[in-house]
Amino acid sequence: MPISVVHLVRASAVLVQNSPGAGATGFHLEMSGDGYTTDDSRTTVPKAVKPTPWWLAGMDDNGAGPIPYITFSREEWAQRRADTPLTLSETDLAQLRGINERVSLDEVVEIYLPLSRLLNLYVAATQELYRATATFLGNHDPKVPYVIGMAGSVAVGKSTTARILQSLLARWPNHPRVDLITTDGFLHPNQVLAARGLMQRKGFPESYDLRSLIQFVSDVKAGLPKVQVPVYSHLRYDIVPGEFQVVDQPHIMIVEGLNVLQPGESLPGQKPRVFVSDFFDFTIYVDAKVEDVRSWYIERFLTLRDTAFRNPASYFHRYSSLADTQARERASTIWREINEVNLVENILPTRERAHLILEKGHDHVVQRVKLRKL
Repeated sequence: MPISVVHLVRASAVLVQNSPGAGATGFHLEMSGDGYTTDDSRTTVPKAVKPTPWWLAGMDDNGAGPIPYITFSREEWAQRRADTPLTLSETDLAQLRGINERVSLDEVVEIYLPLSRLLNLYVAATQELYRATATFLGNHDPKVPYVIGMAGSVAVGKSTTARILQSLLARWPNHPRVDLITTDGFLHPNQVLAARGLMQRKGFPESYDLRSLIQFVSDVKAGLPKVQVPVYSHLRYDIVPGEFQVVDQPHIMIVEGLNVLQPGESLPGQKPRVFVSDFFDFTIYVDAKVEDVRSWYIERFLTLRDTAFRNPASYFHRYSSLADTQARERASTIWREINEVNLVENILPTRERAHLILEKGHDHVVQRVKLRKL
């Protein structure tokens, strides 16, 4: 469903108004009062980061051994499409692409059609399980939505992936209502962040209203009607007072954001915490090497400087006058001091919690797919 926001400064931002399923979870772009952030990565961690933690070694979170994934090459994964028809046109795809992203119809056919087929099978199995349970209990409560979590860095292209999946999944006959929400709407308003000294950490876990986010996903998962999501404006870089996206009992809901795969950790002696990932039926992590995402981030920054930032109403209008060298230096500094920190400390450690990992190459094209074994 449309959100009246111009999605300007995110990895998958599309420079149009009222784009379907817009928004980007945890998008952050502020650095020492003068910044614009973004992050993403895969296996390469910069030298400034000293640990070599379990997620880089392919171990589980207890260090017990390799994560149980089946790895597919692009060609092997494409064969899983079977006879799934291509229902997107080039015109449709153009509306779904993000800034500087080169997703082609070939990639839709080879990567996203097999993924939509897999998810359709999972949703169908869940719906059948619901019917069996309802028969046993003798009730006819509303079906609960199948909830998909989508994580990854800002510049990696997860938002474009989410929009493509939303469009493809909505074309299957047994689940035509597919909503896409992003966790941007659950960022604390700038006034609150400023009061807490968190404006420089916008997009980090502590910058979100986690209680409201968890309550929202819990309400949707419980089958409640007309649940509201606050609207976030990337033009204003803030929550829009009084504006909401309404989620009304969809068959599927995709929740896209930087930190949505984080577990609910508790201190010794405390009750276990609930986190948004507890409500997901399936999770996807969009992955790429640090150096590749850094390059994509800088490229996108330069594009935004020449487009969205030229709007006088843009929070980042001050960057529109930067020369190429200045813009590259600014983007590199923000990446290094903010985005990379958030990526390595908060986002990358959640990668192996995903059911499926899409690994991109330097050309922004998915090269490998990892599917967790059941």
